[in-house]
Formats: sequence, structure tokens, C-alpha cells
Amino acid sequence: MAQRKRPGALPGNRTTDGAYPKFGGREFLITDRIDSKYLPRDERVLNYDEFVVPEPEETTRNQAGRCMNCGVPFCHTACPVNNYIPDWNELVYRRDWKTACINLHGTNNFPEFTGRVCPAPCEPACVLNVAGDPPVTIKAVECAIVDRGWREGWIGAQPPRHRTSKRVAIVGSGPAALACAQQLARTGHKVHVFEKHPYPGGMLTYGIPVYKMHPRLLVRRLRQMRKEGVVFHCGVHISGENIGNIVKRYHAVVLACGAEQPRDLNVPGRNLGGIHFAMDYLVQQNSRVLRLPYNHAREITAAGKRVVIPGGDGYTASDCVGNAEREGAIGIRSFGISPEPPELVSFDEQLLVWPSAPRELRLTPSHEEARMRPEFSTMIEGFSGKNGRVARVHIVGVDADRRAIVSSRQEVESDFVPIAIGFSGPVYDGMLSTLRIELNEHGNVKANDRDYLTSVD
Repeated sequence: MAQRKRPGALPGNRTTDGAYPKFGGREFLITDRIDSKYLPRDERVLNYDEFVVPEPEETTRNQAGRCMNCGVPFCHTACPVNNYIPDWNELVYRRDWKTACINLHGTNNFPEFTGRVCPAPCEPACVLNVAGDPPVTIKAVECAIVDRGWREGWIGAQPPRHRTSKRVAIVGSGPAALACAQQLARTGHKVHVFEKHPYPGGMLTYGIPVYKMHPRLLVRRLRQMRKEGVVFHCGVHISGENIGNIVKRYHAVVLACGAEQPRDLNVPGRNLGGIHFAMDYLVQQNSRVLRLPYNHAREITAAGKRVVIPGGDGYTASDCVGNAEREGAIGIRSFGISPEPPELVSFDEQLLVWPSAPRELRLTPSHEEARMRPEFSTMIEGFSGKNGRVARVHIVGVDADRRAIVSSRQEVESDFVPIAIGFSGPVYDGMLSTLRIELNEHGNVKANDRDYLTSVD
């Protein structure tokens, strides 16, 4: 994405006479934003390794110094876990990395995960951004802090001094479940995590492509959590048949089963072979790469196929692009029904939504790897096939309201379609329906943000 630059900004963090300023909070006046760099495209598509090149320590320090230490830091509220962003930026600038690491873990159990895969809504909310300057590289600084913390040995197991008699069951083992489990275990409770897949981690293991976050990071955290007393039960699917036993055996049950109900396309030809939900594809692909067990009877692969992805510039669609390119797809196209957003929102438009994130075109490294751009204002009307498998996708251009047809109908050849148009909420059939749990108007489990209790005791 293009970046706005302040006239006269210098690369790095030196003044015109070559000296370093002795104060933090004003370096944005003389320092330009430096974004993370990637390995060359032709090199990274040959494997599933992480490809972000870590910046030198001094560069990270300089970038942290661009933080203005705002009196009202909007990055706090934009951050889903309310990280103390200005605090650890200041600590990094003053070279107190260890305290920065402690501060970072005060609100975030796993900053090495978020530092790699979080979409960073904190950065559009940065006050620098509304002033017309590029925001602070918050995500990169976060990742640098925790990576250094592990290298220096500052991060380790924190088992409780005293154990309670309380037993807690957690359904699911994704990032929310793991954070909950770690906090409860450190309090002294006996925590048991139930995961339906053969290996814990939820989307961290099975959904996020390996090239975005290496599994060794999760393995390291799981080892830490086991030392803190967390017990994992994998290959155990908590359903309507056994949820009653779980409720009876534990003092509390935490539902962290995620929003796994995918949105679907209700169009002719949807039942043809070769059309899958994107997450089914991503789960199987990660299982292949990590050599984890999966259902070989239903092989889902993009290798040697013409791929069409309903999903526009969404992150799940982007993950499908990156995986398909590495598998060796013949061609990849991605369609979205919404109008194409601008690559860089104007200053006036930014003011209308700040500190919320503006709707900007999200071009990812995966799009660069596949040498393609998402296509917008395009509605999929249906599929047609040959011998029971998809062969063509029928598309048409639509207006901004997604209703009126504005272009002639076309047919796009395709034999692999991973549907990546989002999720509507948790899967209700099974565990939730058996519990007769109350849902809110959006179809999610109804709970408040004070005690997080559901309608079931």
C-alpha cells in the first residue's frame, strides 16, 4: 500500500547533524516510516517458510520513537486486546527491552502470534495517521519485542504458587481458548482443554498458513502452558452427546469453539465437485504441510488447477491465493461483490471514520506472489460442470448496491473453487443446541462483557 510521507523526513532516526535526539515522542518530525521487508517473491513461493525479514534492532528502536505518546492514544481502543502501545514503544526507544516485554505480556498472552497475523487495526487509529503521516509500525515493534524476549530467555513458565480445587473445561484450543487456559492455570485452577482435531491450536494450527506463522511458535507456547499445568485432550469432539457430562464434571465450562459456520453461495451448480468452503481447503493444506493426519478420502488441492476464489480482498481469500500459488495452480482469480475500495483513502475520507479503520484495498504478499489483483463488483450467478465436477463459473458485473447488472455475463473456466466469503457465527447444531443456549441478534452466543456468563448456568 502506498504511504504518505512528510516532506523532509529522513530515513532512520538521525537529525541533520547526525546526532540522535535525546527524547521520545517527537521523532515522527524527522523520521520516516520503514515498513517490514519480504524475501523475494521467486524465493518464498518455493516453500512454506516465514518470509518477513526482521529489521535491525536500531531500526526498530527508531520506528518506536515515532510514537507521539499521545494524551489520548486511540491505538488502545482500536487494539482488540487493549495493548499499552505507547508505553512499550517508549520503553523500546529507551532500550529497555525487558520491561517492554513484561508490559506487552500484561495485556497479550501471545504477542508473537498477533505480531505476525493480526490485521493491526491499531495502526489506522494512530494519531499520526489522522494528521496525514504514516502511522507507527506498531505490529512490527510488537513482534520484535516478543521475539527478543524469547531469545534472551525472559519468557518462561509461570506455574502458580498455590493450587485451587476448581476444575475448568475449555471447549476449543484456538487463540482465545489458549489465552483463557493460561490465565486460569496461573490463577491455580485445574484447566482441561478439549480439541476436536489431533493437535491443539485451532486456527493457529489448521487455519493460518504456515508461511504466515511457523508452527514452532505454537509448540513453544504449548510447552510453556503444559509446565503451568494445562492439560490438553486432542481428538475429542465436544458435541451434543457429551457436553452434558462435561458440564457435570467441571465447576465451569468455557466455550471457545470459534465462529466456524461459513457463509455459502446459494446459486445453481453449488453441489458440483471441486467447490469447497475455504476453511476446509486451508485445514487440509496445513495438515499436509505439517504432516498431520487428515481425511485422504476427500482430497482438496489446488495443484494443477484453475482456481476461482469468491472472496475479493478478504484475508481468508488471500490465504487461499498464497496456498494455491505454492501448490502450483495453473491460474488464480478472486472475485468480490463489493465495489473496489481505493488503495489509499484521502485525508478527508480518513477523517470521516477515524479512529476506525477505513475501507482500503488490502493487497497482500499473496497477491504479489500470484501476480494478480482481486476483482470487484462481480457477482457469481452459478456454476456449470462436466462429469459432476465444476468446469465454469458464471459471473456478472453489478453496481455499488450489488443489485443492478452493469455488464454482460461471462463464463470463467475453473475446476477448483474455495468459497471465502466469511463466517456467520458458531455452529449451532450439536453442542449449543443441546445446551439450549441463548443467542443474540447476530446468531452468536449471548453474553455480556462483565462476567461473560451465558444463559446456561
